[in-house]
Amino acid sequence: MNTRLMTTAAAVALSATAAQADYSLTILHTNDFHARFEPISRFDSGCGAEDNAEGKCFGGSARLVTAIADARARSNNSILVDGGDQFQGTLFYTYYKGALAAEMMNKLGYDGMTVGNHEFDDGPEVLRGFANTIEFPILMSNADISGEPLLSDVIQKSVVIERGGEKIGMIGLTPQNTDELASPGPNVIFTDPSDAVQAEVDKMTAEGVNKIIVLSHSGYGVDQTVAANTTGVDVIVGGHTNTLLSNTQERAVGPYPTMVGSTAIVQAYAYGKFLGELNVTFDDDGNITEAVGEPLLIDASVVEDEATVARIAEAAAPLDEIRNEVVAEAAAAIEGDRSVCRAVECPMGNLVADAMLDRVKDQGIQIAIANGGGLRASIDAGPVTMGEVLTVLPFQNTLSTFQVTGETLLAALENAVSEVAEGGGRFAQVSGMSYTATLSNEVGNRISNVMVGGEAIDPAATYGVVSNNFVRNGGDGYSMFKDAMNAYDFGPDLADVTAEYMAAQGAYAPYTDGRITIVE
Repeated sequence: MNTRLMTTAAAVALSATAAQADYSLTILHTNDFHARFEPISRFDSGCGAEDNAEGKCFGGSARLVTAIADARARSNNSILVDGGDQFQGTLFYTYYKGALAAEMMNKLGYDGMTVGNHEFDDGPEVLRGFANTIEFPILMSNADISGEPLLSDVIQKSVVIERGGEKIGMIGLTPQNTDELASPGPNVIFTDPSDAVQAEVDKMTAEGVNKIIVLSHSGYGVDQTVAANTTGVDVIVGGHTNTLLSNTQERAVGPYPTMVGSTAIVQAYAYGKFLGELNVTFDDDGNITEAVGEPLLIDASVVEDEATVARIAEAAAPLDEIRNEVVAEAAAAIEGDRSVCRAVECPMGNLVADAMLDRVKDQGIQIAIANGGGLRASIDAGPVTMGEVLTVLPFQNTLSTFQVTGETLLAALENAVSEVAEGGGRFAQVSGMSYTATLSNEVGNRISNVMVGGEAIDPAATYGVVSNNFVRNGGDGYSMFKDAMNAYDFGPDLADVTAEYMAAQGAYAPYTDGRITIVE
């Protein structure tokens, strides 16, 4: 941590003398909230009232109300922005879609947000309803939406707001591969992030705006690339990779802020567990002279706002009957953290893949593939409720069965390991097969030792596969499955299948068994 602190200190000490007309701004920020309106556990899933009373929970809208109010009181000049993915993740989204997110964001007083890929999960229609309801701009610069009438008049590429007597430009960014990650429809065309940002920067600087913030739902790696490839960007508020940047937290991936040239990059993990607080000082020419801060842990020391607690409880009432039903028992905690399940074999991946294969094994299906990005939380030991299962598997995906050749499966596994370094959701958790991935090998030569039912895979043979309808239809880069033989995408809901499989096991014991070998 000392190295990080030294690096940050060196990076942000950009000027020893402050100009007379210095302008200070506090940037409060969230990202990847994923409908966690209620407090969360240390596993990022639901946290019950008893645990909350004992101080074991984090986040929740009611704590964010307090934390944001306190942060605003500490600063005489602040903005509140979001890095995308408010949608999807709990029963609140399943039931209310974007309506409750819009209500809470309006209550918190956001000044802007970018479109995350999950904002497209239910197509342009639901995003349109959300955009109509929010009282602040929603931004996306790297997409041509002129052909999508539902969005063309409600989403802007950038916006200029005024705060403390100065103009601040904000630009939105969305993953370039959102068409693979969600359901934007055929009329939204995504483009290169660096080119899109530079075009908006050039427009704003021509108008005399010299303080520019990018709200980016493109990931920590892309944010660093954009910072390096553009000029005129002062701050990038990130999202998408759920990256914790911090100078004090042991789990931090990098310093807060991460400096690339004179651009300060920040991100505050996910699920409302942290509130980012970056204090930036600009000179009269709009150059950053200081950028310091730290994400604030939203733990039990942050008092919940009572009115918000009551409102969320009211909103939760229709959900309680569904989610409080105990459907299974876990003999131990089931690891489903994204940092694990998008990189190596993980217990949650084995559970879900095993459950899928068990459901359809009598249909001539030999292999199950579960994309790591579809696994959204861990489950702790003890009674397992349907709400917990739905937090892990919130997308209402259905089982898809299909047939492909061994050659296609090898291509699928190559795709699966193509974004391990970036934490991509395409990583394949499997059942009925095993494989080795040597990540340092050349593309096309990373997969080896593929076994199906105890025998080496035959590229010319045909295999029966089960996955979810998102993957089967090309999601997460699995375009090789789009033209699969005998495809049926309308099986039971994946969450129901998993819950029923767990229930049939008695006290389910999570495990890994070496079915995936990763060689760096």
